[in-house]
Amino acid sequence: MFFTHFLVCLLVSAFTFGGIILTKKIFHKQLSAKWQYNLWFLLFIALTFPLIPNHLFHFGDAFTFNMNQSNETGQATASTGDRSLQGGNWMQDFTDSVNRFDFAPLSKLLATIWIIGMVVMTVLTVHAWLKVKKIKSTTSPIENKAVLSLFNRCKQRLHISRHLSLGESPCIKTPLTFGLFKTYIVLPSDFEEWLSLEEIEYILLHELNHYKYKDIATNYLIVLYQMLYWFNPLVWIAFREMRLDREIACDTAVLKALDKNCYTAYGNTIIHFVDNTSRSTYFHLVNPLSGAKQQIKKRIESIASFTPESKLLKWKSRLIFMIVGVFVAIQFPIISVMAYDDDQYTFENENAVYEDLSKYFSGYEGSFVLYDLQADQYSIYNKDKSTTRISPDSTYKIYSALFALESNVITSQASTIKWNGKQYPYDAWNKDQNLSDAMRNSVTWYFQELDKSVQSDHIQAYLKQIGYGNYNISGGLSQYWLESSLKISPVEQVKSLKALYTNDFKFEDKHIQTVKDMIKLEEKDDAMLSGKTGTGNVNGKNRNGWFIGYVESNDDTYFFATNIQQGNNPYGSKAAEITKSILRDKGIY
Repeated sequence: MFFTHFLVCLLVSAFTFGGIILTKKIFHKQLSAKWQYNLWFLLFIALTFPLIPNHLFHFGDAFTFNMNQSNETGQATASTGDRSLQGGNWMQDFTDSVNRFDFAPLSKLLATIWIIGMVVMTVLTVHAWLKVKKIKSTTSPIENKAVLSLFNRCKQRLHISRHLSLGESPCIKTPLTFGLFKTYIVLPSDFEEWLSLEEIEYILLHELNHYKYKDIATNYLIVLYQMLYWFNPLVWIAFREMRLDREIACDTAVLKALDKNCYTAYGNTIIHFVDNTSRSTYFHLVNPLSGAKQQIKKRIESIASFTPESKLLKWKSRLIFMIVGVFVAIQFPIISVMAYDDDQYTFENENAVYEDLSKYFSGYEGSFVLYDLQADQYSIYNKDKSTTRISPDSTYKIYSALFALESNVITSQASTIKWNGKQYPYDAWNKDQNLSDAMRNSVTWYFQELDKSVQSDHIQAYLKQIGYGNYNISGGLSQYWLESSLKISPVEQVKSLKALYTNDFKFEDKHIQTVKDMIKLEEKDDAMLSGKTGTGNVNGKNRNGWFIGYVESNDDTYFFATNIQQGNNPYGSKAAEITKSILRDKGIY
C-alpha cells in the first residue's frame, strides 16, 4: 500500500540522515574529508530499501488499524436444487462488518500526488538537461597550446588516460564538468584574459578530480532519488549537504597534489568566482567549481585548516564508516516489520495450467484455482490474483475449529458455547452454539470465543505449522482474520485444503474428520461438495468474496478456491455461484 511505503520512506530518510549528521558532528576530527563525503552513499542504500519489491523482501503488517467490530446484514442468494446436507440454504451469507479507518483512499490520493510530483520533477530535469545541452552546443575547443599542455600534464598527474573534451562557452560564468558518456570540462569564454596559468591549473585539477571520483555519475543518481523522493525535505537537505562535502573532498584531493605554499592561492581562485556565480539552474546535472556563498565560506574554512591526513586517520575513518554502515543495514529488518506488506505468494509449479475463465467473473476482479488430486495438476484463472494474499474472512473458521479441537478446547461431542446475550442481526446467532450450528450459520462470535480459549501464542504456532498464508495475527485476537493482518492467497487456500484433507498437518485423525463433517454442504450424482464461503465487509461495504472447498467423487477429489473483489458488491454467495458454474461446465460437479 502506498501509504505504508510513504511512511517507510520518511522513517528511512529520518533515521539515516540523523545518523550521518550525528556521526559527522561527534567524529568530525576522526573522519577525513573523503570519508565524510562517502558516508552519504549509505543514504542511497537506505533509500533503496522501500523500493525493493515485496516479493523479494517480505514485510509485516502493522499499519492496518482495526477498531471495535460491529455487525451488518450480509447478502443472500436463492437456494439451489441440490440436496443440502446442512439444512436450509448453505449459500446464505452471514457476514460480519468490521469498522476501521480505511487507508485506501488516502493511499490513492498520496500516490496521485506523488506521480504528479514525479512528472513536475521530470519536466524540471528535462529543462535542466536542455540547458546543459545548450552549453554543449555553444562550447568550442580550446586552442591555447599552453592550456592544452597544462591539461595533459594534470591528467597524467591524476593517472587519467581517457579522452576528455576541454572547451570554453559564453553561456557560463564558472567552470563546469558534465557528460556521463562523453565528458566535457568547460571554462568561461575569454578565461585566459583574467586567469593565470597557475589558477587554470587549480581549476583543471579540481574538475579532473570530479571526473576521477565518478562525481558525474553520482549527480545523475542524486537527481534520480530527488525525483523519487521529491516530497521529502530531509532528502533535499541531505543531498545539499552531500554536495558540499563532495566539494570539500575534491578541494582536499587537490590540496594533496599541491605544495603547502599553494594552498592560499587555490583558495583565492575559488573566491575569484564568487561574484561571477549565479545560482545553479542546471538541477545538479553538472559539477561547478563555485557555488552558493555559504558553501564557499565553508570550503574556504576547510582549505584554511587543511592538514595532510595520517594513516591513523584513514583507519579511523574506515572503521566509523563501517559502524554507520551496520547501523543502516539493521534499519532494514526493523523498518520492514513496521511496513510489512506480505501480499504475494511465490508459486512455482510445473503442473499448472492457466486458462481464461473471465466469462464467469463478469463484473468482478477475481481468480479461480482448481487442484486435481489424482492428476496432481493445478488449473488457474488469473495468475496474479491467484497468488495475491487477502483476508480469509469466514473461510478461516475451518482452521479455527481445527485448532480448537487439536487444543482440546472443544471435542466433537462437547462443543457448545453459551450465548452471551448480545443481540446480533441474525436470529441463528442469538442462542447457544455448538460447532455444527456455528459452522453452518457462520457464527463469528463462536469462533472468536474459540480463539480466546486457544490463545494467541498457540494460534500463531499452529498457523506456522500448517503454513497458512502469512500467519500474521497482529491485527488482534478477535479480528486478525476479518479484513485485518492474516492474509492468504487462493493458491494457498487450495494447498491448505489439500493438506487438511490428507492430514499432512499430522493432527489427530478424529479432529480432521470432525472438521470434514462440519463443512459438508451437499451431494448429487455420487459426488460430495464440501466447503465454506466468506465475505469481507469493511465499514458496511463488501470488498471480498470467497468460496473454498473440494468435491469428492468415486474416481477423484478436486480442491478449489474462488475469490472475487471490486465490481458489483462481491460476497461469498456470489463466489459460490461462480464456482458451481465452473465445476458444472468442467463436468466435476
